[in-house]
Amino acid sequence: MAREIVFAQVGGPDVLYIRKVDPVGPKAGEARIRVEAIGVNRADIMFREGRYFYPPNTPSGLGYEAAGVVEAVGPGVTEVAIGDSVAVLPSFKLTDYGTYGDHVIVPAADLVPRAADSDPVVAASIWMAYASAYGALVEGSPLAAGDHVLLIAATGGVGLAAIEVANRIGAIPIATTRSPAKKQLLLDAGAAHVIVTSQEDLAQRVKEITGGRGVATAMDPVGGPGIAEVISCVAPGGRLLAYGLLDPRNDLSKGLPTIPGIDLRLYTLFPVTGDPERRRGAIEFIEAGLADGAFAPVIDRTFDLSDAAEAHRHMEAGTQFGKIVLTVRR
Repeated sequence: MAREIVFAQVGGPDVLYIRKVDPVGPKAGEARIRVEAIGVNRADIMFREGRYFYPPNTPSGLGYEAAGVVEAVGPGVTEVAIGDSVAVLPSFKLTDYGTYGDHVIVPAADLVPRAADSDPVVAASIWMAYASAYGALVEGSPLAAGDHVLLIAATGGVGLAAIEVANRIGAIPIATTRSPAKKQLLLDAGAAHVIVTSQEDLAQRVKEITGGRGVATAMDPVGGPGIAEVISCVAPGGRLLAYGLLDPRNDLSKGLPTIPGIDLRLYTLFPVTGDPERRRGAIEFIEAGLADGAFAPVIDRTFDLSDAAEAHRHMEAGTQFGKIVLTVRR
């Protein structure tokens, strides 16, 4: 029997439970992997709560990231073969696929090869964070060397990946955190400047750091009323990417405000990973950074698959620094 984490109604972490099912065979274009580790993301929590960009169809699984070994492939699959060690690159909807299980089916095109001896915990921590940072900072309107980038609430997986991506292209990452205890951790992770927003005025510090100009790009995963202050930190002609909208007061039906001279948009990873050419560019960029040591995912804590609810509680507590990962015991 296979185990999967599902929920039958939206709500807090306690709605998650283990369901045992008979493993099914993959259909055309799909592969089944024996899972070793699963990346936990804020999107999982918002989906579970019913606050994501689309609602769940309950009972529902969840999860975008995993690392494991291919154990079956569907008709027509040529991207991977049985026995390959792989990681999942998110490009699907959570209403179609999920990775919280010990044997899961995903689109074969969304599997990235990895070395058989690579750490599955690390492999399950790469693709959501680094592909998000790549799409935001390298694609489209890329940062130039010397540009400042403001990374709000930078202690999660995407924020830390964005620090490394910014450094790799020669930009200057300014990270924020509410916790004084995390300031040195962010500096050690490569941030050029850290603003502790519980103690410092964000707009004033950005003005000081940038010589009064403001930042070329800001990435804000929170939104809510605080987005107005973030907007004030963006230079004329710059952009603000709102990508997580974690503040429950966000109302997507109203859209984002229009600010003359500033490119303000909702940002998601999936136009990057859903397009074969753009996905290939992201994979090449990320694999190059991993190979030369510029990219090194920070692991905050691991939990057993059966403790998925506790992993969600840990993420909701806001104390994490880096990725939270579920592991699968055999």
